[in-house]
Amino acid sequence: TSTMSSRGEAYLAAQIANMSLPQDVRDACASIKALCERQLWHELTLELESVVSNASFASVPGALRALYAEVVADIERKFNPLKVAHIAVAVSDTYSDRGEAMEFLTSTTARLVEAHGDGANEPNVYISSHVTLLKLVEGDLDFVKRAITEGDKEALEALRAPDPSVSAAFHYVASRYYKVREQYGEFYKSGMLYLAYVSCEMLPMETRAALSVDLCLAALLGGNVYNFAELLAHPIVESLNDGPFVWLMDVVKAFNEGDLHEYDQLCVKHAAALNAQPALVANERKLREKITILSLLQIIFHLPAEHREISLSDIAAKTKLNTDGVEYLLMKALSVHLIEGIIDQVESKVIITWVQPRVLLRSQIAELTGRLDNWIEKVSGVEASLREEISA
Repeated sequence: TSTMSSRGEAYLAAQIANMSLPQDVRDACASIKALCERQLWHELTLELESVVSNASFASVPGALRALYAEVVADIERKFNPLKVAHIAVAVSDTYSDRGEAMEFLTSTTARLVEAHGDGANEPNVYISSHVTLLKLVEGDLDFVKRAITEGDKEALEALRAPDPSVSAAFHYVASRYYKVREQYGEFYKSGMLYLAYVSCEMLPMETRAALSVDLCLAALLGGNVYNFAELLAHPIVESLNDGPFVWLMDVVKAFNEGDLHEYDQLCVKHAAALNAQPALVANERKLREKITILSLLQIIFHLPAEHREISLSDIAAKTKLNTDGVEYLLMKALSVHLIEGIIDQVESKVIITWVQPRVLLRSQIAELTGRLDNWIEKVSGVEASLREEISA
């Protein structure tokens, strides 16, 4: 026999008989009723996941909330608890009152914990992240900060191998918080972590484009972001290829290459678009400093490994700086630990001993491959000469 309550059975029967409802809504209710009666819980979970994303159900006011209250709440303990969390969050999105939505999610979590104990830790973090998101929409930034730096963060870290949806939910909320706070570096970090746990193809095109713009701006403006290859290699930025923000991608590529000349040309060519971004205008000096540092890194990148001594005059010529400017540039790069080395003011040169590892694009990897081939040739030459000496 079914474990569904008589109230749930009556509700489904009434929906099936209600001719004013869309046909696919009535069909879904009939399917749910049949699966409940046969106690096919996995199949029922799949049906419910389909229902909460059904546009027809969403078009009927209160339909999803009533379905959950009358039917799902009685049998949710039979389902995978994380699947219940996914369904409950989808239902909570239909609430117009955020307080009611939070109360619904909190009560669902309590039932899951009671039914599954530690087995509810994952859904607990997932639902908690969505409650935090609702708090963010309400403007309770103190609550959100505590959640993403302590509560939700610690709960997520305590999970041994969290489901990608759980990690994605946390990092999405964190990124939204840092965007509101205009903490560009933290937003970039959280945004890229969010993308690590979601399939780009599953995001609507508008969402992809908006997130790409935000990430590009954050990469440029983030004080601790000096590596752009991970973003440029991600499929999400393809959404900008044909839109009004193609110029932004060109700027990010110029920064990744440390190409000061290209950056200057882009600033002239796209002056109107750049000036329409208040954050870029307000941080114009910092942007110039950052691309100059990246230009220095490119100079070092192109040097052979056995020759990492650079005269300050060479750096000055390539970065368009005077000697004092070059020394400041080197001190800045050293202070943010992008490089390690010694500035020799007597000889007017810098000796580089270490460069922070970077994610490379295919073109940069190809260049390294060429260098590796040259190194192999040199080693082979040394080996041959040693053999000749030994044989002699």
